Amino acid sequence: MQRMTLGASGVSVSAVSLGTMTYGNQTDMADAHGQMDMALEAGISFLDTAEMYPVNPVERETVGRTEEFIGAWLASRGGRDKVEIATKVAGPSDKVRREGYDGRILRETIDNSLRRLRTDYIDLYQLHWPVRGSYAFRQNWRYDPRKQDRQKTLDHMADVIGAVDEAVRAGKIRAFGLSNESAWGTSRWIDTAERMGAPRVVSVQNEYSLMCRLYDTDMAEVAVNEDVTLLAYSPLAAGLLTGKYQGGLEPEGSRAAVDRKHGGQGDLGGRRTKRAPQAVAAYHALADEFGLDPVHMSVAFTRQRPFACIPIIGATSRDQLDHMLKGVDLVLSDEVLKRIDRLHRDIPLPY
Repeated sequence: MQRMTLGASGVSVSAVSLGTMTYGNQTDMADAHGQMDMALEAGISFLDTAEMYPVNPVERETVGRTEEFIGAWLASRGGRDKVEIATKVAGPSDKVRREGYDGRILRETIDNSLRRLRTDYIDLYQLHWPVRGSYAFRQNWRYDPRKQDRQKTLDHMADVIGAVDEAVRAGKIRAFGLSNESAWGTSRWIDTAERMGAPRVVSVQNEYSLMCRLYDTDMAEVAVNEDVTLLAYSPLAAGLLTGKYQGGLEPEGSRAAVDRKHGGQGDLGGRRTKRAPQAVAAYHALADEFGLDPVHMSVAFTRQRPFACIPIIGATSRDQLDHMLKGVDLVLSDEVLKRIDRLHRDIPLPY
């Protein structure tokens, strides 16, 4: 497994990350520990989690459980220096905290995550989504930033970065990153840190896949010019690109089925649109034409972008993870990449 450095931080991580958001809900302790063992054996040492995990659904009583699963794994296996851990503080949420985060709250949440993870440092600490609002999670279709207060936002950034600076100086975190951020927001976080002489943003965790390519323009330009690494979540479009939902199917135990069981709509957070099956069918046909597994092709695509990108792969079971790991080092040909570009133009933003 290749390794990459997060921005200019000096923090080296595996070029693929293991996502853990189902640990403690769809994935039990034994399976979660087995997955982390498998990933580490395959050279994937970079684990991504968050204080609000597990998800699907997010429940107040389960907040922090995924970090506890990882902490138990670290305690039983040892070798903290063999893995890199990324976690996140939640933005405004009825299930975590309504106010989201500020400098005071960060000082508490960092310590809480350290306790649950049973470690004395976090390699990458991220802001799960902006307090001012975000166009992530399909909010881009009706995004309205007019209620934002520029000076209030900049003051908030300075307050948060002050707490991050303290945590870095204390050795509690090694690097600072964002999630579900925009080009304007990322640039202002960077400007604010530089003005304060504080730790700079080294990464941004945004959704990115064959079917979700909002990152390709303004964010990509910021990332290249400011040395920010993309951590691409949902590289399989929440499971759509596996093909398991084609024809209206909804396998038992799948993300959509579990969501529906808990009173949700089973629409994968708005991803199951009328055009989504068309896009999935097209990408599957392309993979079949070139003798590729569509799952492996989808993940490989994210690793061959013109900007630094680390896909976050996740699975609810060891069998699913085993399948993904078999193609984790796939490199797509120029012809396949050209054909993907054509499909993207033909079926842009299917959700």
